Amino acid sequence: MKNTATCAFRLFLLFCLGFLSFDTFAQQANDAGELHGNFQLDAQYYNRDSLIGAPVVPEKVLTNGFMNLWYTRGEFSAGLRYESYLNVMQGFDPRYKGTGIPFRFASYKNDQLEATVGNFYEQFGGGLILRAYEERGLGYDNAFEGVRVRYQPVKGVYLKGLIARQRTFFTLSPGIVRGFDGEINFNELISSQKEKKTTVIIGGGMVSRYQSDQDPIYNLPENVGAFDARMNIIRGKFNFLAEYGYKYNDPNATNGLIYKEGQALSVTSTYSTKGFGLLLAAKRLDNFDFRSDRTAAGIGANINFLPAMTRQHTYNLPATIYPYATQPNGEMGFQAELTYRIKKGSKLGGKYGTEITVNFSGTNGIIKRSVTNDTLGYFSPFFMASRDMFFRDFHVEIHKKFNAKLKMNLMYLNWVYNKDVVQGLTGFGTIYANMGVVDISYKLAKRHTIRLETQCLITEQDLGSWAMGLLEYTYSPNWFVAVLDQYNYGNPNSTLRIHYVTGNAGYNYKGNRIMVQYGRQRAGIFCVGGVCRNVPASNGFSISILSSF
Repeated sequence: MKNTATCAFRLFLLFCLGFLSFDTFAQQANDAGELHGNFQLDAQYYNRDSLIGAPVVPEKVLTNGFMNLWYTRGEFSAGLRYESYLNVMQGFDPRYKGTGIPFRFASYKNDQLEATVGNFYEQFGGGLILRAYEERGLGYDNAFEGVRVRYQPVKGVYLKGLIARQRTFFTLSPGIVRGFDGEINFNELISSQKEKKTTVIIGGGMVSRYQSDQDPIYNLPENVGAFDARMNIIRGKFNFLAEYGYKYNDPNATNGLIYKEGQALSVTSTYSTKGFGLLLAAKRLDNFDFRSDRTAAGIGANINFLPAMTRQHTYNLPATIYPYATQPNGEMGFQAELTYRIKKGSKLGGKYGTEITVNFSGTNGIIKRSVTNDTLGYFSPFFMASRDMFFRDFHVEIHKKFNAKLKMNLMYLNWVYNKDVVQGLTGFGTIYANMGVVDISYKLAKRHTIRLETQCLITEQDLGSWAMGLLEYTYSPNWFVAVLDQYNYGNPNSTLRIHYVTGNAGYNYKGNRIMVQYGRQRAGIFCVGGVCRNVPASNGFSISILSSF
């Protein structure tokens, strides 16, 4: 991998130098192209802390770092990313180890055609059968490496196809992924429909994975296909989107090597007008884990993307103690959200108005009935959920601005969380919790703001109740400093009723940011879009440096 990365880096530099030399020779100095990029370094020094269960780190210091470089000149673009993990920080997959250039590409694009070779990210529809993306905070990157073409034969018709392998840390997965997707916007395609109030968009795609069968016991399918069909209807303030996916039998490590087909359905409708918004959504998954390596598990080699049917919380306790992770082998979820803004000038709205959001989401398992042929695993009625409750989230959030200096957010949450199912554990059962958040910001003077945030999680299960307090001072737009304390005051073991105190400070200037932090970090789970990683407890000093140019 090291030799390959070094070779790729040299070729890229020669390529850029060749372009610059050509420009000089042709006396086109004003059209030499542009070079942009960004850099990030995260490092932590780890102290021993057996009381909170922090793992011992022999290296003492662990780092994650990367730099992106993008070059564009007219219709041509190229780029690369250098990454370094020496060694990878706690909470990230240990298979990120060492250094290299796992991402590099060259692309050409005109009005109708775009062709890319090398590494790229792509998505078909909502991602039910294919989505490659990067989420650096999770250590998640399933980029493709191969060839991709996008083509627009006429306005309103969009086609794209690819053949590639996927990144799995510093290697490539063994499976070859081939895909084609098409989408038609009838209002753009048909001239008589351009002025219509209703917009209709339909689309569909096909993805196949080839992986040779080397299993000494099972006869495994080498080519596994998946298909999706979708429809989007937009009329004024109303939006309706539905997508259905089907996957042929794919015995793999996550489904216990059964030969059952997979199905997925996602339906979302929204209505939005001034001061009012409504969202209704439902989703069903059945044996729909799809990977470019049938032996992979965790976050490795995922071809598709299955988001959680729940609100993505940003506050600390609800976001990191009991977040929900999608269960691709079988779940049925729903979500409803109502947002209402009380008018300005009314008694409840006040001078600036008051915004209220009510959200309810839940996920159950699916009914699985045994079948005669046990290699098929089970039979599941499509529109029936089981009584196995995986997750419930009911919350009410109020945003209120009192005057030019003072504003406040209030939130109440009721939580039901099946820890055994969601985290793949045993012996914890279902956890019932109530949570409250109070978030107050006050502008002391121009550019000076102080923010106080308090949170409380109350439960009699698991580790018991938690409280959290945060005090933050910001000198806009450059400086901020904060201190945070999380206290597990309800832990059944009195010796583990611990304060997790952390202090941090940061400086921003133009495209640069530096942040330092010191203190204790409790063990938890960090999730984005239903994809999660475990974060172990730690004690120490960390620094983060970001820069873009």
